[in-house]
Amino acid sequence: MRWIWCVLACVALIGQAALAWGEALPMASRASLLPQAAPLIVRPDTAMIRHSGPSLFAGRSETGLFAPPDPEELDALRSYPAKDRVARLRTLIAQAEAGSKGYDAVQYGATIKPPADPTQLTIRQIYDWIDATPGQPHAIGRYQFIPPTLRRLVRQAGLNPRQRFTPDVQDQLADILLADAGLQPFLAGEMDRVAFMNNLAKIWAGLPNDTGKSHYHGYAGNKATMTWAHFDAQMVRIFAQ
Repeated sequence: MRWIWCVLACVALIGQAALAWGEALPMASRASLLPQAAPLIVRPDTAMIRHSGPSLFAGRSETGLFAPPDPEELDALRSYPAKDRVARLRTLIAQAEAGSKGYDAVQYGATIKPPADPTQLTIRQIYDWIDATPGQPHAIGRYQFIPPTLRRLVRQAGLNPRQRFTPDVQDQLADILLADAGLQPFLAGEMDRVAFMNNLAKIWAGLPNDTGKSHYHGYAGNKATMTWAHFDAQMVRIFAQ
């Protein structure tokens, strides 16, 4: 019997280590946002695959893919005509990451949910929920921010943690990640579409890279939640000018 208890103890330790790895490494993973019994409904005319398995938000804990964007660069992304295209790109990312819950999405594997919908909480209250519920995933919001990424972006944006986690705040944080992935060079024609899409896939694992798979395919069960054909077609539609 002693060996059975040893095996069970080892399994528990491995599970705890995997969960800690998922929220601590620079490119951290999360489990599926949606239950496998509740697939994401998509229009029949799209090439998206159904939400039948795990996705993740993968953010760098301290640094991004490039040097941090300056405020003027972020302002440029929010100006016309870029503003409309950026909004549509955010929606495409949300299709891969957040499901129907949108800005109030909470990672499905979080057994202890926040005390209210994310958009009704302050950033500080979200931090408190994360700190009070160790050992579970905490990806939150329309863009499924994991704790290290959320804290970094809030600091980088200069936000007061007493601010509510509103849709505008979530979009503001997502814009930093878009700039971090090279949106400005892409808009300026200095980066091709495939390279930019691959950078996005390194941040949001629900998006495929040019292999057709998630950049994190197979890690903790992660996989892309839309096809490359759909991703590419939507990017062409958004940015064809």
